[in-house]
Amino acid sequence: MGNPKPLRCAIYTRKSTEEGLEQDFNSLDAQREACGAYILSQASQGWEAVPELYDDGGWSGGNMDRPGIVQLLDDVKAGKIDVIVVYKVDRLTRSLADFAKIVEILDENEASFVSVTQSFNTTNSMGRLTLNVLLSFAQFEREVTGERIRDKIAASKKKGMWMGGAVPHGFKVENRKLLIREDEAEAVRYIFNRYLELKSIPTLAEDLAAKGLRTRERQLKDGRTIGNVCFGTGPLALLLKNPIYVGKIRHKDNIYDGEHEAIIADDIFEKVQKTITANCHEKMLGKKCNNPSLLTGMITDPDGRPMSPAAGKRGSKRYSYYVTRVIPSDKNASKWRLPAGEIDRLIIGAITRHLSSNDRSNGTDPDELSDKLDRYAKWAERLPNMTVPQKRQMLLDWKVTVQLTENALNISLQLYPKIPVETITVEAKLVRKGNELKLALSPDNKSAKRIADPILLKLMAQAFAAREHFIGDASSPLVTHYSKQHLSKLARLSYLAPDIVTAIINGSQPPQITARQLLRSGNIPLDWNEQRKQLGFA
Repeated sequence: MGNPKPLRCAIYTRKSTEEGLEQDFNSLDAQREACGAYILSQASQGWEAVPELYDDGGWSGGNMDRPGIVQLLDDVKAGKIDVIVVYKVDRLTRSLADFAKIVEILDENEASFVSVTQSFNTTNSMGRLTLNVLLSFAQFEREVTGERIRDKIAASKKKGMWMGGAVPHGFKVENRKLLIREDEAEAVRYIFNRYLELKSIPTLAEDLAAKGLRTRERQLKDGRTIGNVCFGTGPLALLLKNPIYVGKIRHKDNIYDGEHEAIIADDIFEKVQKTITANCHEKMLGKKCNNPSLLTGMITDPDGRPMSPAAGKRGSKRYSYYVTRVIPSDKNASKWRLPAGEIDRLIIGAITRHLSSNDRSNGTDPDELSDKLDRYAKWAERLPNMTVPQKRQMLLDWKVTVQLTENALNISLQLYPKIPVETITVEAKLVRKGNELKLALSPDNKSAKRIADPILLKLMAQAFAAREHFIGDASSPLVTHYSKQHLSKLARLSYLAPDIVTAIINGSQPPQITARQLLRSGNIPLDWNEQRKQLGFA
C-alpha cells in the first residue's frame, strides 16, 4: 500500500476567562497537549499538526467574535487546513447557530473537525443527533451560567458593591472597592459647580478645554493607551448624570446606596439633574434653536422611516425640509425630501379644523361634552397663532404622529389619555415640481386649505406684465431684464382661460402643472377648450 494522503491538522483551544492564563502551564496548554497527542496517534493515517497556534484565551464561546476562530476559519477557506482538532466540541462554540455556520464552511472547503474527548461520526444521522444534543447542552450551560452571573451582579449592586468596568473619573479601585482619587475628585467638583453656572454642556466642554482639564489616561490589555483628551459633550453628560458621585450604585433602572464615599453633595447633584432635564425639555421643544422644526421626531416617510429636519440656502433665502433619516451603513438607500413649511401648515390646519368639529358625542355626558367642545374650540383658536415651541408642546402632549404616504398625510393624536386615538387624513399626492417633491392637494379635498404655488403666481404676474410690455407704453420692472424671446413665451401665458388663471391663483390647478412645464409648453393653443384639455382641466 502507498502512503496515506497527508492531512494538515490545526489545534484550536479556548478558555472563557483570563484567570490562570499567566501560569507556565495553563488550560490552553493542557488542551493543546491532549490534541497534539491525539494527532500523533493518527500519524499512520497521514495526520500532521500545523505549526500555527489558534488560541482564544479569555473569549466566550457564545459568539464568533474571537480572533483565534476567525483566523482559523480564514485558513480553512484558504485551503491551508484539512482537520480542526479540539479538546471538546464546546471549545469550538457553544451556539448551535454558530456551529451550523462552521460546519457549512468546513463542508464548502472539504475540511472536517475532531473532538478528542467525544467520539461520534457525523457521516450518519445518529452521529449528527449526538452532536446536536452535546451542543444543546453546551448552549444551555452557557445560558445558565450567564443568568447566574447576572443575578450575582444584581445582588451585589443591591448591596452597594462595585462590580467592575471602567473606573469613573474621580475614583480608583483598591481591593475591589472604589476609593476617592483626590486630584481627579477636585476636577469633578469643578465640573458640577461650573455646569450650574453655565447651564450648557457644550459651553462647559469649551470651558474645561480652556482650563486644560482632560480625561484620565488608561492602558488597555493589548498595550494601547487611550484617554488624556479633552472632555466631549457625550462623556460630560454621562458624568453629570452618574449617581456614583453621590455615593450611589446604579443597576439598570434601580439606584442603591453604595459602599463608597460621595464626591458631590446631594443638593448639588439634584440641581444639576433638574437643569439637565429642563435643558432637554427646552431642546426638545426647539427653544434653543434659531429655526426649530415642528415635526421633529413625529413624522415618517412613505417607507415608514423617520424623517429629520434639514436646511438649505438659495442666495439669502433659507429653505427647510424633512429628509428621510438613513443609517450610515446604508449609503445607497433612497431618501424622501419634502418642504417642511408646506407640511407644517397642512398639519396645523388639519388639527385646527379637527378641533373645531362638533361631531364628538360618542355617548358622552352632555355637560362633559360641552366642556370638552369649549376647550377644543379654545385650542383651535390659539394653535395657529402659537410659536413653534408652543405648538410642539401641544403636539407632544397629544402624542401626535404623522405618517406620510404617496397619496395622503395620516395624522394620529390622543387629546386626552383615556380617550381613543383619533386619526385625521389629509389627501395629498406627492408630485415633482422642478427638482423637488411637493404635496399637491386633491381639488376635491375639503379637509385642508389650498395653498397657491408662489412660483406659479409670480409667473402669471410676469405673463401679464410681458403682454403690457408689448402693447403698452411703459414696461414693468418684473420683465425689463428678460430677452425678447423669453418675453414672448411669458406673454403667451397671459391668454390662458380665465378659469385656469383663477385656479392657479387659488392653488387648485392639477398637480402636474408647474411653472417650468408652462414655460416649456410653447404650443399652448389660444382656444380655451383646447387649453383645458392640454393642461388637465377638462
